[in-house]
Amino acid sequence: MTSTRDELTGEIQQRLIRFIAEVVLYNQAVSAKVGLGASDSQFMTLLQTYGPLTPRQLAEHTGLTSGTVTGVIDRLESHGFVTRKPDPGDRRKVVVTPSMEAIQEKLVPLYADQGAQMQQLLATRSVDELRVILAFLTDSVDNAVAPD
Repeated sequence: MTSTRDELTGEIQQRLIRFIAEVVLYNQAVSAKVGLGASDSQFMTLLQTYGPLTPRQLAEHTGLTSGTVTGVIDRLESHGFVTRKPDPGDRRKVVVTPSMEAIQEKLVPLYADQGAQMQQLLATRSVDELRVILAFLTDSVDNAVAPD
């Protein structure tokens, strides 16, 4: 059992790396089941997190080229996961809007088991432990930096 601060932080970092890899692989498998590419689910996450975004905003969030972003949007739209709508603030632009109906119908069932397992795991933690976990995850997300 690890006990020193350095051992604990090293173990936490290793477990996070493994957790991230498992999540990425799971998302890739889900994407494949619904006929999407590996990175397409990340666009869905961005749209669900931030709401409707312009293709330019999606490019800024992902670091992908406008051509690649257009290809992802085309795939998501062809599967009914997003729609393009005129930007209410500038009719020359479009916003990409997630289709909650398609997400509920096609994606949510594929994540149901994973969600249930997470709920079972969290149920084993005290309220104080949950607060610590939430604070850690919040800080991790708030301080995430993309590589240059």
